[in-house]
Amino acid sequence: MYLDGNTRAPAREEAPDILALLGDHSTLARSPGLRIEQAADAASLRAYRRLRHEAFVREQGLFDGHDLDDRDDDPRTVTLVARDPAGTVVGGVRLGPACDGPDIGWWTGGRLVVAPAARGVRGAGAALVRAACARAEAEGVLRFEASVRAGAEAFFRRLGWTRVRPVTVAGAPHVLMRHPIGRIAAQAAAAKSALGPLLAALAGQVPHALGGPGFTGDDGAPVPGSDVVAACDAIVPSMVERDPEWAGWCSVLVNLNDLAAMGAAPAGLLDALAAPDAAHAARVLDGLARAARAYGVPVLGGHTQLGVPAALSVTALGRAARPVPGGGGRPGHEVRLTADLGGGWRAGYRGRQWDSTTSRRTDELRVMLGAVAAGAAAAAKDVSMAGIAGTLGMLAEASGCAAVLDVAAVPRPAAASTGDWLTCFPGFAMLTADEPGAPAPPAGPAASAVCGELTTGRGVWLRWPDGQVTEAVGGPVTGLGTA
Repeated sequence: MYLDGNTRAPAREEAPDILALLGDHSTLARSPGLRIEQAADAASLRAYRRLRHEAFVREQGLFDGHDLDDRDDDPRTVTLVARDPAGTVVGGVRLGPACDGPDIGWWTGGRLVVAPAARGVRGAGAALVRAACARAEAEGVLRFEASVRAGAEAFFRRLGWTRVRPVTVAGAPHVLMRHPIGRIAAQAAAAKSALGPLLAALAGQVPHALGGPGFTGDDGAPVPGSDVVAACDAIVPSMVERDPEWAGWCSVLVNLNDLAAMGAAPAGLLDALAAPDAAHAARVLDGLARAARAYGVPVLGGHTQLGVPAALSVTALGRAARPVPGGGGRPGHEVRLTADLGGGWRAGYRGRQWDSTTSRRTDELRVMLGAVAAGAAAAAKDVSMAGIAGTLGMLAEASGCAAVLDVAAVPRPAAASTGDWLTCFPGFAMLTADEPGAPAPPAGPAASAVCGELTTGRGVWLRWPDGQVTEAVGGPVTGLGTA
């Protein structure tokens, strides 16, 4: 069988042994002693290429002379090989980014080959395909495809791949297949899907519940009869327990981001802290106080309780003459991401939490917080634990429409893969929607770019440089409905 794709792909850290990620007991049971690993030396690559030559040049006649191409010379290409109990290479597959230039999370697999003696009952082919899928997902890939010989389509379907369209490779009929990657949908569902059912009891029961008309599901809530906007966020207790200073910092960060998303200028903070002892409470408050000083926002008061499990919640108060709703978008509006790409992954949270704010000056932090107010967009949301794509789904849901995200246009730091960046908590990042051509807001050190649009329908879709569109989130994120 044969996989192919035109890939030119940057050198990256070697991933851990992929065998433990396969999770396919039937394949492994048929393959006692079979080991899948990255080809780390010239001998392994030579053995893999000999198998390819025998299969694709001599056996199948797909190529004349040799089947080598520019991908084999590209240092970014990852090659996985299968070894039998004796250590002999009995198969292999290569994979890497589908586009020249920056890796945007679109990869292709190719040149899957298995030695004749290892085909069928030993399951090497299935193990290699699953290993390639696991490696692609570990690299933050959100679109993974392969062109397979028409006769192998059923084999790939059994492994969970879906048919895209017929193609021709080396003059022979092939089928473009796609491995489904549900990372974005899973992250959005885990973070936000319970909100609608949980908050249904509040909706309509009390005047101005859940933000009131036009602000349902927003990051903050306008206080009736005033220009005050209130926001409240709790920090995950496990984080308060194991990383108290960072938890204290983040309790300020997330609440001020909530106010900023509504165009509100911060006025002050209130904290509610629980800790097992005074020493732990002091560490949390140290992080909270440092963040409050960095942002130039006072802590007005709060409550502290000792001798109990660690927990932290902060309420932020701000002012906005005209709060910006999260549900103010309409089909045809452009989507803009304004994000601080400075800093790096927080130690202990790689791939999940990006930290740019601890290295910023007060004037830089304040101008970023004022970006939504200065831009006066129709709709805005700060990027929460649902990630960029999931938060865009929340904005689209509240606006009663769908969203398309241009993957290549999303501002992204070089140190973050596409999959990680679209699903992590990015520190400071705001999604806005407005009429086409609206100017970029002043945002200090933050990057800002139009990277999609709102459309009719529902859910979030990813648009790729070749014009293809893939589903990221199939429907509502929160279940709260339109604002």
